Amino acid sequence: MVARLTTVAFQGTEARRVDVQVQVVSGGKQIFNVVGLADKSVSEARDRVRAAFVSLGLHLPGKRITINLAPADLPKEGAHYDLPIAIGLLAAIGAIPADAVAGFAAIGELSLDGTICAVPGALPAAVMASSHNLGLICPAENGAEAAWAGDLPLLAPQTLVQLINHFKGTQVLARPEAGQMRELDSPLDMRDVRGQETAKRALEVAAAGGHNLLMVGPPGSGKSMLAARLPGLLPPLAANELLDVSMIHSVAGLLSKGELSRARPFRSPHHSASMAAMVGGGSKAKPGEASLAHRGVLFLDELPEFTPQVLDSLRQPLETGEISVARANAHVSYPARFQLIAAMNPCRCGTGGADGIACRRGARCAADYQARVSGPFMDRIDIQIDVPAVTPADLALPPASEGTAEIALRIAAARNRQMDRNDGVVNAALGQSELEGVSEPDADGRKLLIQAAETLGLTARGYHRVLRVARTLADLSGSDGVHRLHIAEALSHRRARTGLVANQAQTNVSSRTPRNPFYSQ
Repeated sequence: MVARLTTVAFQGTEARRVDVQVQVVSGGKQIFNVVGLADKSVSEARDRVRAAFVSLGLHLPGKRITINLAPADLPKEGAHYDLPIAIGLLAAIGAIPADAVAGFAAIGELSLDGTICAVPGALPAAVMASSHNLGLICPAENGAEAAWAGDLPLLAPQTLVQLINHFKGTQVLARPEAGQMRELDSPLDMRDVRGQETAKRALEVAAAGGHNLLMVGPPGSGKSMLAARLPGLLPPLAANELLDVSMIHSVAGLLSKGELSRARPFRSPHHSASMAAMVGGGSKAKPGEASLAHRGVLFLDELPEFTPQVLDSLRQPLETGEISVARANAHVSYPARFQLIAAMNPCRCGTGGADGIACRRGARCAADYQARVSGPFMDRIDIQIDVPAVTPADLALPPASEGTAEIALRIAAARNRQMDRNDGVVNAALGQSELEGVSEPDADGRKLLIQAAETLGLTARGYHRVLRVARTLADLSGSDGVHRLHIAEALSHRRARTGLVANQAQTNVSSRTPRNPFYSQ
């Protein structure tokens, strides 16, 4: 007789169905084989299962035991195969009814005393089980996480003994409750930022349209402080976004106690991060920081200190919103639709370009330092601004009248306009054809954009990114069309300074809009 149940193999955030087939036959010497393209951690399951059985007073029969994990051409890795193998063996030797376990999928790691330990990926496994009309058996620590998948039959035992007693009818395992939903609770407020009106405006625009943002300024000018307050400005995750984000965090083992959060992810890796840590990979192709920031913010502080290879590896996901990791034994894809926020000093000394302070090493220090970031990478950043040093007069100012709550209301209104117009897509994620259909500027705006593109040497990508920012500025102002004013302010966020276009721009702007060479003087 062959006992059967189901488990999963993870490929990216997808849980692929795996059939566990257990056969115990007489004849020949005693042997315990696990077949089906299993890696070392899966092959070691036989020792953990054997030790757990001994702790429970059960002994494996002196027969030939074969565990087949089908399909055989799908790589299997991880300790979560321990529990399905143990359950299959229990069914094969008659310790629990074989027909009872056939309708379940199972994941879990076994300790030597029979305790069932937590494993990553409970939420994707539960979604897979629900889609195949199966129940799920998972560790007790994963029960609250798996319960988010719906009304599927769910068992979350702490030990193998509890599971055996449940199937024998001597104990009933209650279905676990789903974990808590944490709402937005950021204690950081924009009122804490003194001065820096231009930078705050740029941060608002970036949040409204999902644009990438680079801040360049001396140490202590508030770049990190501004970036840390961006999550409080962003709207909470929608239901479909919450599922996407939670699936990635589940595979990475980051869902503590099954708690989900509507707050958008904010990842801030150190500049010593390797390429595998940033974009994913390694021997088991795990998600990297870029994927963990999906639907949220990836903050890169001290941008030029990252290795050029790591930064350039982000160029593809910045365009496509996806990362493909190819290895000799695996080829997986992770979603990575993140908003990039970066900060850097103007030069290695940190003081070059600050008001009234010149770099001790001269202009070459700044040129060499900023050249560590490639042009194609910089071209993918929509908004690039200078953040000047904070003066004592700025620090003496009273708190701003507008805080995070007031700014977030404007951002939410602008995003709602985008979602209604763009079929649920923010301006930064629009394709070129869709962008041209919704951001065609008026005659004056088109003339200014063409002149600026020629003068500043904008690439085709830079040209369209100016249009994206202008479309967001129009949304913030409640305008249906893109006008010269919006084009002018969008151009001011490219860190470009030229006098030609300034003399030709004759637009009057409100006092809240930062001055730039594209406005009339």
